[in-house]
Amino acid sequence: MMKIILGSDHFGFDLKEVIKEHLQSKGIAVVDIGVYDKNPVDYPDIAVALAERVASGEFERGILICGTGIGMAIVANKVPGVRAAACHDVYSAERARKSNDAQIMTMGGVIVGPELAKKLVDVWLESEFQGGRSLPKVEKIKMIDAKYRGMAK
Repeated sequence: MMKIILGSDHFGFDLKEVIKEHLQSKGIAVVDIGVYDKNPVDYPDIAVALAERVASGEFERGILICGTGIGMAIVANKVPGVRAAACHDVYSAERARKSNDAQIMTMGGVIVGPELAKKLVDVWLESEFQGGRSLPKVEKIKMIDAKYRGMAK
């Protein structure tokens, strides 16, 4: 059974709740790491907490939602071993998995409506990494990740 970790800042709270209900209605176990209300929080705190749990292998996939999805993707990608992609259309959600093997998808709660968000999540979850011509590129990403791991000051 797939288990998804889900998190948002205050701008993504409403959409996170929609996605959580959508996943649960499909029988997918969801761990919600917050936020739990619309009180302002700094999105890096949520993004790093989720990304670390994906990088550790505790979760195969995670979803992060902020205002645009961009900040969450930037922060999640700072965690070694993580590939996060901002997805605002069906094609990018599919390619995030099939071409880039992204374990985390991010979305913008201010940009993506509830019905589109559910479709994006479904497409992303149904897609698997295809390897092929994308495999050497993802391997290069992993090598770059390994090169800079531990070099942060």
